[in-house]
Amino acid sequence: MGTGYEKCPCCGSDKAINDTATGDLLCSNCGTVFYQHMIDHGAEWRAFDSTEREKKSRVGAPLTLTMHDKGLSTNIDYRDIDAHGKVLSPSARERAKKNRKWHSHMRANSSMDRNLTRALYELERICSQLNLCRSVKDRAAFIYRNAIKNNLIRGRSIESMIAACIYTACRFRSVPILYEDIIAVSPVKKKDLHRCYCLIYEQLQKDYFENADNEECNPFLREKSIPQNSPKNFLSRFCTELGLSAQTEIYARQILDFASKLRILGGKDPSGLAAAALYIAAIKNDEKRTQHDVANVAKITEVTVRNRYKDLVALLTPRGLKIDI
Repeated sequence: MGTGYEKCPCCGSDKAINDTATGDLLCSNCGTVFYQHMIDHGAEWRAFDSTEREKKSRVGAPLTLTMHDKGLSTNIDYRDIDAHGKVLSPSARERAKKNRKWHSHMRANSSMDRNLTRALYELERICSQLNLCRSVKDRAAFIYRNAIKNNLIRGRSIESMIAACIYTACRFRSVPILYEDIIAVSPVKKKDLHRCYCLIYEQLQKDYFENADNEECNPFLREKSIPQNSPKNFLSRFCTELGLSAQTEIYARQILDFASKLRILGGKDPSGLAAAALYIAAIKNDEKRTQHDVANVAKITEVTVRNRYKDLVALLTPRGLKIDI
C-alpha cells in the first residue's frame, strides 16, 4: 500500500482506499482508518485534456508573446555576487561579464530573434507611454510575429510596423486611439503608419478566410475582420479632456445612437463625429466649449468640427432638437 501498512491490522486485507473527499486512507474490506486528514500534494484543479492541462499548469513563468523567446530562456544576474551574497573577486567578475555577453548573444543569435528583440522593446516603450493594457500588448506582439512569418517586414522599418501593429491591436480591443497619439511617441510618419496598417489589415483578412474553420490554429487568426472605429469609443476620453459632465457624455451618446439608426455615420471620421456630438451636447447642457478646444482634443481641424456639427444639426433639427448658440 506504500503507507507503512502492508496489511490491515484488523482483517489482514492488503487493499486500501484513498478517500480524497475526507483525506482518509482506509481499508476497503473492513473500513479501518489508517490515516486521517492526509495532505493532498496534487493540483487543486482538474483537467480533462492535454490542452486544458497545459493551460492550467503553473510550473515556471508563464509564456508571453512580448519577449522574443516567449520567456523560456534564462538570465544571468547583473549583480556581481555569488549564491551566498558575497562579492565576487576581480577575476570572477571578469568571467561573469564575459558569460553575460556570450549569453546575450546566444539568446538572439538569428536575424529574426534580433529583429523581434528590437521590435518588442519598441512595443513595450510605446505601450508604456500610451498607458495601454496587457491584452493590447499581447495582441500587437502576435500581429507582429504573424507579419514576420508572412514576410511583411522586409523593406519596411521596424518602428513603422510595430506602430501599425499597436494601432491594429487597439482597434481589435476598441481602445480609442488615433494615429496622432502613436506618432507623438514614435519616430514614424503618418503616411508610413497608414501604409503599414493597410498591409497588416489585408494579411489579417486573408488569414481569417483561410483559418475561419480551423479550430487548431491560433484563435487570433479565427476572429472576424478588424472592427470599425465607433465614435462612441472616443466620448469618454474627449469628455475627460474637456472637463465635461457625465450628463453631457450621455446626451452625446444618444445623439450618435440616433444618427447611427439613420445611417449617416458611414464614411465620416469617428473622432470628428464624436467631437461634433460632444459640441452639441455641451451647448444643450450649458457647458459650452469653443470649436477650437474641441478640435484640439480630437486632433482634427475646426473646419471638420463645423462640418460634422452642421451635418448633425441638419439631421436633428427637423426632429425637435433646437440648439441656441
